[in-house]
Amino acid sequence: MCDDGAGCGRSADEHRAGRGAGPGADGPGHGRRRARRSSRLPRRPDARTRDRRALLPYGRHGRLSIRSPFPARDAALDTRLQVERGRRLDRAFDEVVEGLELRDRRLARQIAWGTTRARGRLDHLIAARSKRPVAELDPPVREILRTGLYQALHLNSVPEYAAVSVAVALARKRTTAGATRFVNGVLRSVLRIPNPEELFPSWQDDPVGHLSTSGSHPRWLVARWCARWGAETARDLVTVANRPPPTCLVPLDGDLERAGNRLAGLVPPRDGIAGTPRSRPEPEQARHPDPTLFGCVPLPAGVAPDAALEAVGDAVIQGPGAHSAVRYADLPADGRIVDLCAAPGGKALVLAAGGGRVVALDRSPSRLQLVAAGARRLGLEVRCAVADARRPPLNRSPAVLLDAPCTGTATFARNPDLRWRLRPDAPARMAAFQADFLAAAARAVTLGGLLVYSTCTLEPEENELQVAAFLTKHPDFRLEPPAHEAARQAAESHLLVRPDQTGVDGAFAARFRRRP
Repeated sequence: MCDDGAGCGRSADEHRAGRGAGPGADGPGHGRRRARRSSRLPRRPDARTRDRRALLPYGRHGRLSIRSPFPARDAALDTRLQVERGRRLDRAFDEVVEGLELRDRRLARQIAWGTTRARGRLDHLIAARSKRPVAELDPPVREILRTGLYQALHLNSVPEYAAVSVAVALARKRTTAGATRFVNGVLRSVLRIPNPEELFPSWQDDPVGHLSTSGSHPRWLVARWCARWGAETARDLVTVANRPPPTCLVPLDGDLERAGNRLAGLVPPRDGIAGTPRSRPEPEQARHPDPTLFGCVPLPAGVAPDAALEAVGDAVIQGPGAHSAVRYADLPADGRIVDLCAAPGGKALVLAAGGGRVVALDRSPSRLQLVAAGARRLGLEVRCAVADARRPPLNRSPAVLLDAPCTGTATFARNPDLRWRLRPDAPARMAAFQADFLAAAARAVTLGGLLVYSTCTLEPEENELQVAAFLTKHPDFRLEPPAHEAARQAAESHLLVRPDQTGVDGAFAARFRRRP
């Protein structure tokens, strides 16, 4: 999709610096040829490039150079380096691409997100041809190998020779001569493998090993899913998590057709296309999404979220899973609603548009500003306050929404870096935090009032088991699914949207009524 760079233009000079790379590229005279190319500055009176980010290919090191011949690759590499140091993928990317042209930004996003999704698979292939363990490689070398191999294997728009050539050029700029030769040798060796799939564990003999390597997921998490749902379902979950998700819009008037027509008018001409990812065979059971079933409209490829919101008007950017939780909540439209963890604000804005008097709380002032900005754009009255959800500074309310912090295992398609940040004890640790949040939320509900608990995870400790533990500790609450079938979507006592069944980000929600 466009947000990931598919179907978008790329710079015509993306591969030029790599043409000299390859056999003999490090031989006599190569440095002189490269120096002559480097001496050519832009032929404008002020001799400056319009692309300010391109003047800083070494990130924040403060060393200026001429314009990078492959700014998208530089940006993707810088993003990946920050992610490996612990930064969130989206925040690292936003910082790195500031000042880049739109087409370079789109390609950089596609490479950064795609490499992060495929990290486990790429590492397995690199390890097969590297004498050093992947974990022991210097970070720049490791990320150049990952991003270069991702482009060669997964992007239709990038020929293998060009991917290797650019990777070698990046290594030459950022590492040593020895590391450059190492990058060149490993990439060429991997790409000469006649049938790479034979290097992965067999699906029949070792499904956990197969899904953790070929499917690029942590082994401990794949083992959990296999034990809970079976190997076939785990494979479907992995497949959906490795597929770029649609960005969706929720029209607040519910008119999906009108919103779709307005979005269709924004589709840009398909010139200078960056290309689409190379497809791999998918299990037949893995569903492709239909967001309209959830009250959402997918943005066409090439349409930015800000442009979509401006065209449609009264709308918010919200995924099908998150919107399902709002619909399931079925909160009263004529009373006060307290959203305890409101940022970035999608649920709060939908509830306010439905007539609720929403009080939005969040402990992050900067993220709470997103809620306030959205309310101003839509002309909605939403009271915002910086507060810890475990100690809400409010009187009791007839309706409380707790969209709790969670492991987010139902959103790996949208947040691919999350799978690599989690550790095996993450569900249990997060469940302990959530129990504190739920206890505080219960104290904030009036007698006879509603409490809605939601997450974006698939793990039972944070969902079904959390609900059971809450009811045991709070006998004054009972489960009360919504009355109308459109919101219920199932005859169960809670909502669970599974990516393998729907093709979209997952969600969980439970609705409690406090006894009068």
